[in-house]
Amino acid sequence: QGKILEKTGLCSQITFGRYVRQGRKLGVDPKLFIWDLQFNKVPVRVYQPKATSDGRRRGIIFFHGGGWVFGSLDTYEKVCRYISRESESVVVSVQYRLAPEHKYPAAYEDCLNATIHFMKNIEHYGVDPANVIVCGDSAGGNLAAAVSQTLAGRSDLPRLRAQILIYPGLQALDFNLPSYHQNRGVPLLFRERAAFFALQYLNGDALHMQEVLEGSHIPPDMRLKYGKWVSPDNIPEKFKVRGLKPLRPPDFMAEVYETVKRFCEPDLCPLLAEDAVVHQLPESFILTCEYDVLRDDGLLYKKRLEDNGVRVTWYHLEDGFHGIISLFDYCGLSFPAGKRGLDSVVNFLKSL
Repeated sequence: QGKILEKTGLCSQITFGRYVRQGRKLGVDPKLFIWDLQFNKVPVRVYQPKATSDGRRRGIIFFHGGGWVFGSLDTYEKVCRYISRESESVVVSVQYRLAPEHKYPAAYEDCLNATIHFMKNIEHYGVDPANVIVCGDSAGGNLAAAVSQTLAGRSDLPRLRAQILIYPGLQALDFNLPSYHQNRGVPLLFRERAAFFALQYLNGDALHMQEVLEGSHIPPDMRLKYGKWVSPDNIPEKFKVRGLKPLRPPDFMAEVYETVKRFCEPDLCPLLAEDAVVHQLPESFILTCEYDVLRDDGLLYKKRLEDNGVRVTWYHLEDGFHGIISLFDYCGLSFPAGKRGLDSVVNFLKSL
């Protein structure tokens, strides 16, 4: 529908997508105080349980998904309320700037700045400074991973207690990993859309999408360098049994690389961070879905974390697809796998 409207000149695909995903404001929650605030000029929504607590609560900074292009505080209202109520935590949902109007690193900078503001003013929210967690799904998982890496080297702030990455997108070097082909046509995220969103975030347009999908945008020496981390060889065999065909190496196109070379920056593609950074990361929770193009991004990062001595809790939804967490209770529909996935996040939080 978005493509049709764009061709007729009525509105862009992105404008239409934002309209259908905008969510709606919910009524008063009897168990939560909810405020709309600004943290360092970044809009946030704070959820705080009304019940009294014996001590300081854990604090969760949540970054929503939507390909860096869609999503809002309202879109994730049900998810954030659920996490806050069920884990008895203070949740801060961050409304970062969206692409293509605001290109990389705008979203990352907003998430980082909001997190730092919260950590510096944590006493106002009854949160234990030793129990702060960053959390996000899809593009929000990307942002949570990037923020976690940046804060790992900061000695002037409390150390993050954990990071929660829900089917995160963590790299844009290889859109030909097994999951990208196995699930290329599975809603809610098609393979070409994954590249489209990454390019919108990076450059504000989707030029060279086909070359990026083919892999022509990465120099051979760089592909070799990062191959130790971004490779099907690092994915367990059981995830490669569904129809895969060997692909010939793509021809490198230097002019395309010049337009997308920032894909090699860890703030944009956290899977490419050096071991010296990865080994400093906090305890991690990673959720993946079998029917998701981003499944292998999560599996590869899980291995990187474990190889660097980071404790990882992994939850895999065998019957899950991309975006299912936000559909755990959607317009009267209920997806049991989404509820299980969300409860796995809550259970991890309660274990901290």
